[in-house]
Amino acid sequence: MLRRVFKAFQYRDYRLLWFGSCTSSIGTWMQIMAQQWLVLQLSNSARMLGLDAFLGTIPIVLFSLIGGVVADRMDRRRLLMMSQWIQLSCAFLLAFLIYFDVVKVWHIFILSFVTGTGQAFGGPAYSALVPSLVDREDLPNAIALQSIQFNLARVVGPALGGIAYTALGYTWCFALNGFSFLAPILSLMLLQIKFIPEKSVASVLTSMKEGFGFIRNQGAMVALIVLAFCMTGLGIPLLTFLPVIAKDVFHSGTDPRIYTSMLSVSGAGAVAGSLIVAVLGNIANKGRVALTMLICLGVAIAGFALSKSLIFSYILLFLAGIALIAVFTMIQSLVQLITGNEMRGRVMSVYNVAFRGGMPMGNLATGFLVPIFTAPVVLAVNGALLFFLGLYFLMVQRKVAEL
Repeated sequence: MLRRVFKAFQYRDYRLLWFGSCTSSIGTWMQIMAQQWLVLQLSNSARMLGLDAFLGTIPIVLFSLIGGVVADRMDRRRLLMMSQWIQLSCAFLLAFLIYFDVVKVWHIFILSFVTGTGQAFGGPAYSALVPSLVDREDLPNAIALQSIQFNLARVVGPALGGIAYTALGYTWCFALNGFSFLAPILSLMLLQIKFIPEKSVASVLTSMKEGFGFIRNQGAMVALIVLAFCMTGLGIPLLTFLPVIAKDVFHSGTDPRIYTSMLSVSGAGAVAGSLIVAVLGNIANKGRVALTMLICLGVAIAGFALSKSLIFSYILLFLAGIALIAVFTMIQSLVQLITGNEMRGRVMSVYNVAFRGGMPMGNLATGFLVPIFTAPVVLAVNGALLFFLGLYFLMVQRKVAEL
């Protein structure tokens, strides 16, 4: 069983990248926990919380397509390292501002945007690099293990962030995140596999058009990208507005423990979902499984939003974490398996625009609607929309269901 779960770890370069990314992700989730709590304390506004999340992810919509072209034209390791250095610098600068007690909400907004810009170029390079580290048949397992490391960080990161915040204050939450980026930088330096792209005389715009043309000609690819956008646009606000649920529904006040425990429970569910997908491996009917899990995700989010019981809310968060990561892994596996290496950077940049682009749109819209209708009502509607979206693609538009 363990051999099946961790099959992709037999590849040295993949192991290096996995452990480097895991260390960095733990630091990132420490910062996410602290930053969301800090924005809420400085502004006392759900709209500001949504705006910060929007500014952190909108660069992915703006710049990922260019990042995908660059990822197909240069060594993807170098592009990834540049992305890591940008994020490291932003984390240390924010720690500096907090240490000297001069931090303002607009400082956080600017640094969120710069960090997101670094991720816009690093994301396509990372997504395109992973398939070159493992054999094709082990790609679904590799993607599932990537989900495990990211969501393991969602469990460990907030917990460590809560400890660091309580014992040392905000400064160390951000400084420790800065140090964590040294791990992926070192792992990227040690990789043996290199991507040497063919020299292209085509313009950036022409390369983008080639990527769009490939997507249009691949049948279900457009539907997969639409699903990725809707899944994050309607599902991720659940995580963004957990501080609001903790404060308004469960009356946590200024104590972040309920909020951090909710983040950890959601992350634990995602780790469990990743383990399940890793065990299943390269299964058939990935599209049908993804849509079924999307329906379950909608039910779990709506149930959580309407729950008044903390224990029941934890259970539903855990189940939502399982469903979210199962949908994500299945959809990304299908996109990666359809795409060849020479086109992967551009296709994954479009996928990242959809997957990550849904986050700022969903967070911004939810942030403006929460003060009007309350967080439970808005999140419940998001869950209902995901439920009906999954039913539509499962029963009516069946291109994805047939994959």
